Amino acid sequence: MSKDQYTLEDPSKMYARIDQKAQYQEGPGLDAELDNTADRGEQTYRGTGRLDGRRALVTGGDSGIGAAVAIAYAREGADVAISYLPEEEEDARTVIALIEEAGRTAVAIPGDITSAAFCRELVATAIEQLGGLDILVNNAGKQQNQDDLLDITDEQFDETYKTNVYAMFWITKAALPHLQPGATIINTTSIQAYAPSENLVDYASTKGAINTFTKGLAQQLAPKGIRVNAVAPGPIWTPLQTAGGQPPEDLPDVGSETPLGRWGQPAELAPAYVFLASAESSYVIGETLNVNGGSPTP
Repeated sequence: MSKDQYTLEDPSKMYARIDQKAQYQEGPGLDAELDNTADRGEQTYRGTGRLDGRRALVTGGDSGIGAAVAIAYAREGADVAISYLPEEEEDARTVIALIEEAGRTAVAIPGDITSAAFCRELVATAIEQLGGLDILVNNAGKQQNQDDLLDITDEQFDETYKTNVYAMFWITKAALPHLQPGATIINTTSIQAYAPSENLVDYASTKGAINTFTKGLAQQLAPKGIRVNAVAPGPIWTPLQTAGGQPPEDLPDVGSETPLGRWGQPAELAPAYVFLASAESSYVIGETLNVNGGSPTP
């Protein structure tokens, strides 16, 4: 049998073939242009019908974690809409093809989620094209490293908060009237919310905000039968890292500080999002599920 997410392996030795090197990409970065392509589960994720008939919207679904989630959801039986920046069309087309290959409806919605108007349009389009919405994954994010607070411009701070926090608020608010009991909202936070790096002050603070937003909203929506949870990745190999997320010269060594001693791969995140979207997690509310290679968190 070919390897899939159920195959037992030594986690400290997985992905040894992916040797991260110093690389820099302009703009948001593309999976297609990574020197060492990330594993998004294209060849390995095996679905078991856990999301049959569900309808999902995944922001940042063109690459990295979002792409892995979109692929996994489709293989679990869900129809999937993905949002992404127009300049990420090449990656998006690959993911759309994989969703369709799984026999599911795929909806591509390009645009900039730092615009409140687009966020509302995004939700409306996804609901129209999918016929409703059962799963919302707020995943798209912006991360730019700066060693000195004085080097973080007002523009960078504003765009980081609009991408990571404001968009989550706008999209969730637009989706909420359409969510029925049993629906789920999953937000992407980060280990940076607990252990912020000195060169990611603005980014880390948005992830703390996402954690708190998630836990507060979970309390509000639980009586309505809508579950809200979050996933907190550790260092995961995605195009975001090569597009200013980390200094290029640090990329070969990132992840070595975790107990597993390596980068994580997007494919290793997808099962967490599947669990939180499925009925298996019916009693899990307001949880932040850490997938970080063993780094301690509160």
